[in-house]
Amino acid sequence: MSTVHVRIPMPLRGCTGGADEVEVQAATVGEALHALVGRHASLSPRLLSPEGTLRPFVNVFVGDRDVRALRGLDTPLSEGDVLAVIPAVAGGSAQEVLAELKARIPEIAPREALAQQARGALLVDVREPDEIAQGTAPGALRLGRSFLELRIERAAPDPRQPLILMCGSGARSLFAAADLARLGYASVCSLAGGFTRWKGEGLPVEVPPTLDAAARERYSRHLLMPEVGEAGQVKLQASKVLLVGAGGLGSPAAYYLAAAGVGTLGIVDHDVVDRSNLQRQILHNDARVGTSKVASARQTLEALNPTVKVVGHEEHLSSANVERIFGGYQLVVDGCDNFATRYLVNDACVRLKLPNVHGSVYRFEGQVSVFWPARPQRPGPCYRCLYPEPPPPEYAPSCAEAGVLGVLPGVIGLLQATEALKILLGVGEPLVGRLLYFDALRASFSTLQLQRDPDCRYCGEGRAFPGYVDYERFCASAAA
Repeated sequence: MSTVHVRIPMPLRGCTGGADEVEVQAATVGEALHALVGRHASLSPRLLSPEGTLRPFVNVFVGDRDVRALRGLDTPLSEGDVLAVIPAVAGGSAQEVLAELKARIPEIAPREALAQQARGALLVDVREPDEIAQGTAPGALRLGRSFLELRIERAAPDPRQPLILMCGSGARSLFAAADLARLGYASVCSLAGGFTRWKGEGLPVEVPPTLDAAARERYSRHLLMPEVGEAGQVKLQASKVLLVGAGGLGSPAAYYLAAAGVGTLGIVDHDVVDRSNLQRQILHNDARVGTSKVASARQTLEALNPTVKVVGHEEHLSSANVERIFGGYQLVVDGCDNFATRYLVNDACVRLKLPNVHGSVYRFEGQVSVFWPARPQRPGPCYRCLYPEPPPPEYAPSCAEAGVLGVLPGVIGLLQATEALKILLGVGEPLVGRLLYFDALRASFSTLQLQRDPDCRYCGEGRAFPGYVDYERFCASAAA
């Protein structure tokens, strides 16, 4: 059974309580119509004969194809298909309805559409994903017909911006254009001949990266979100994130980044699994005590999502290898457990202009921030702007010495994963210039404003990179 959308024409909306679209579960057109009339009984005599066949004065289209030219009521349906019910009682046949739309919806030729696109008009491809996967016009918004009305406002927030609707042959785009005009868009037209004519006239075509069927199923909840959608999910699949540490913070961060579909996860950790880790480091289990944390993490993450590439760096992070390891990644999730590594991570991120998603935990408290002085808009401080030098070890005990509530790294690590996904997708406002402080005992979050130090030796404007500092003497004991 597939989820399909039945579009209800205006003459029949009195039978559906005014709804212009009804979602049903069906495998064929006949099942979809019977599910529809089962929900809205007054539609039954208008659509189906007593024998259950389609009335001769009603046409039904799957996309822009008449089911009578397919397999009639036995026409199979796929997930997300759109059925358009076109009754003759509205004043004519489907062709007459199309003729009426052509009379009031402007149509433009492909070359004129290309010229208008260059002048700022939005070309909107309303075909289904499997059609778009075969090729589309460069720069077109790929919104699909099924959820167009729900997604268009985010893609085109200005109702005065010209829109050009494109489908396969120019029929669905007329219906879509009429719907957007009813939503208040002032300048909407349809591409005459659709993508078939666009391609036939030799205009530019690109084949966008798309998701296969398994990925569509796995990430279906992401695809429903306009902030992610297929384009965002493809972007995540092409992303590369480095996690410093496969411990308390790295475990939940890596787990959820893998689940979200980040294509490449690098993990830096030279340690092995200890039984004391298992109270909070959820990537590992009792059977792996004594094995490499990187190997254990890879086994867990690949079992969760086999499509994710896990790159292991089983070495101690140092000034000699930090740039080699960090190179090629888009951002760093800092889950380290000592000041020597924390300052090294900060300094390398400043030098390589990488976002540094910072997290730290202590007993019942945690902190999250994003240190990103090289952010193109509204840059923020680096870690040294807050703490130019590390404290002596007696003033900064590690979790191995002071302890940590087992669930606390889960809270902070998930917040780090959230910040990483926001940055990769380019959505929302990351914690740049802000520190999120969590007090588990009070069950409270506080947001603190952070200021960039204009005289910071590492990220100050115009400052030459002063080099890496060996802070090994400040390392606390091995920790979370």
